[in-house]
Amino acid sequence: MPLHLDLQYFSGEKTEKATPKKKEESKKKGQVAKSADVNTAVTLFAAFLMLWFTGKTAAGKLLHLVNYSLQNGLSLEPTEENVQMLFVHLVQESAGIVLPVLLTVLAAGVFASFIQTGFLFSAEAVQMKLERLNPLQGFKKIYSMRAVVELIKSILKISIIGTVTFLVIWNKKDQLMKLSQVSLESALGIFGGLAFQMGFYASLVLLFLSLLDFMYQKFDFEKSIRMSKQDIKDEYKKSEGDPKIKSKIKEKQRQMAMRRMMQEVPKADVIITNPTHYAIALKYDDQRMDAPVVVAKGVDLIAQKIKKIGTENRVALVENRPLARTLYSRTEIGDVIPEDLFKAVAEILAYVYHLKK
Repeated sequence: MPLHLDLQYFSGEKTEKATPKKKEESKKKGQVAKSADVNTAVTLFAAFLMLWFTGKTAAGKLLHLVNYSLQNGLSLEPTEENVQMLFVHLVQESAGIVLPVLLTVLAAGVFASFIQTGFLFSAEAVQMKLERLNPLQGFKKIYSMRAVVELIKSILKISIIGTVTFLVIWNKKDQLMKLSQVSLESALGIFGGLAFQMGFYASLVLLFLSLLDFMYQKFDFEKSIRMSKQDIKDEYKKSEGDPKIKSKIKEKQRQMAMRRMMQEVPKADVIITNPTHYAIALKYDDQRMDAPVVVAKGVDLIAQKIKKIGTENRVALVENRPLARTLYSRTEIGDVIPEDLFKAVAEILAYVYHLKK
């Protein structure tokens, strides 16, 4: 394989981490690292935690509701008004029992999504796309490596959570064997406590597993949005511009700046030279300026051009090697000369004004 083809192949391999711009574009499309298990685990844990704090109160309300329904509901005459009153009462009492848990689950689901993706709204993610209805694409997803990984993950989760719940039941086996010897109320209490323990411990295990799944999802997402070296170069060209075009623009800017500088040379009062390598053109207007200003400077060819334009426009040329070097190194075009050079420059300007009478 020729060398240039090898380079093209390696530059096309997606081995580089995604740039911040690529990540931002993916986020706008709704493509982020997210684990559904985190939402499930957090909401399940929050629900059981809420039941832990409000379980006795909710059980008391539920028992009162059942008693009221059996004692009063069955004795009511089945008229339209009585049925409506009974229905409204049952809905209100049921809402008081269920609503705290539902609100907790809703808040936990929103919180679980926020800690994974932050605030994210993407209209593109919910747009209708016909390719999603393509059966071939569906088969590819079903029989892909990702589907195999998800299947293995599901089997592991079921096995681990099943083991945890079995251990909880196994530890309570003595109480379960004696259920026939206790009252109905005690039996219901034992069953309720056992169900709560199984759910609570299972949610804790699921939280741990969801953390591992989120780490895997993040790794897989980062891998899916990797970029090739060529992709990074193309992105840089789009954001910063083609380097060739940028260099041409800079060259144009330099030429324009040089043209403006040369246009200021005829307006100068004096050009201080090295005499061959440096040329600094100074202008001073005592009505508008506090001190002389550098209007042009250059070395070698540019210096020769400055002196040529100055000579053509009868600008005085004064040779002063140390002053020329100092002004070139310490000033830029448009700068006022340094204060410690006032005396030296003033002497030169006085000499020039004397020549011009």
